[in-house]
Amino acid sequence: MTAAPAALDPVALTQALVRCPSVTPADAGALDVLRDALEPLGFVCHRLRFEEEGTAPVDNLYARLGTRGPNLCFAGHTDVVPPGDPAAWAADPFAGAIVDGRLYGRGASDMKAAVAAFAAAVARRLRRAGPPPGSISLLITGDEEGPAVNGTRKVLDWLADRGEVLDACIVGEPTNPNYLGEMIKVGRRGSITGYLTVYGTQGHVAYPHLADNPLPRLVRMLAALTAEPLDRGNAHFQPSTLAITTIDVGNPADNVIPARGSASFNIRFNDEHTSDGLKDWIRRTCDAVGGDYELRFRVSGESFLTPPGRLSDLVADAVERVTGHRPELSTTGGTSDARFIKSHCPVVEFGIVGQTMHKVDEHVAVDDVERLTGIYEAVIDGFFAPAPSPAKEGGAA
Repeated sequence: MTAAPAALDPVALTQALVRCPSVTPADAGALDVLRDALEPLGFVCHRLRFEEEGTAPVDNLYARLGTRGPNLCFAGHTDVVPPGDPAAWAADPFAGAIVDGRLYGRGASDMKAAVAAFAAAVARRLRRAGPPPGSISLLITGDEEGPAVNGTRKVLDWLADRGEVLDACIVGEPTNPNYLGEMIKVGRRGSITGYLTVYGTQGHVAYPHLADNPLPRLVRMLAALTAEPLDRGNAHFQPSTLAITTIDVGNPADNVIPARGSASFNIRFNDEHTSDGLKDWIRRTCDAVGGDYELRFRVSGESFLTPPGRLSDLVADAVERVTGHRPELSTTGGTSDARFIKSHCPVVEFGIVGQTMHKVDEHVAVDDVERLTGIYEAVIDGFFAPAPSPAKEGGAA
């Protein structure tokens, strides 16, 4: 008789992950901790390092249990943002200390607790019911908090080259604003940043006719871009927003008309727009003002929506069963690696409470880590449950 897989304590595993100071792009042993937890469960683990010219190399992990479909994937990251001044923390940011029922540490909320909870959920499922009739996989990157160049996107390409298919994915981002069970993300807004430079001719302020001041044109361009709402939102998305983030002239003299002025702005857009469509609109708006200008863009991701259906219902049912709360289906917040996964399979996001993510004294409630493990275990059970038999013709079941 095959021995039952070892149990995994999600709280202890969260602590072990937090104790790895894996500030992007450093791994600091975090993926080894996770691999050592998964391999005894039967997972085949692949350490994947990717590097593009001009970027730091990044370590990633793809682990799969089983070889048949369907393949339920959990996606997440073990990299974290810097802790800031450690002296400002109540406890060492990489000690994983538990104080008054809360586990403190950089990355505890975003999102090492969710990674640990999913691994523990798989272990519990295996001990209770054995392997599922399909596969379970984890796609874990060390590049989510950074440029997101050598992480999830590269792993997805690697999977496609191998012919591996993901049938559904849960991303363990901290989706709950205030309490566990509050919110599931079923989509995300897109993000595009524009860098606008308007050119003129430098000159003395006493002789403006001999100069060409670019700043009034820059101001008019920005005013035109912000004059009207981009849209009014829709059933699944809030209205798109354009925020000016900086205006720079770099002119130390008050008697000189500058030769240029620059501004940056970011648009968070819903699924009524594409980045290409927004680029065209921005150029037309600037052209209407006229003058010599330059525009550059950086697109972090397109907007996307996983229409409410089987996957979101499955997660929502599991959340309600464990917490008693029926979660809201939301598309609020920033970007996540779900923006890459959505092109491969249906994807939703659900994780821990995110109130303290990226803050000093980031922490999670120990009870929430246990309950999140129960939610993920229920999701696994539901995903691999036999489909109900269709009713026979004539109404007999």
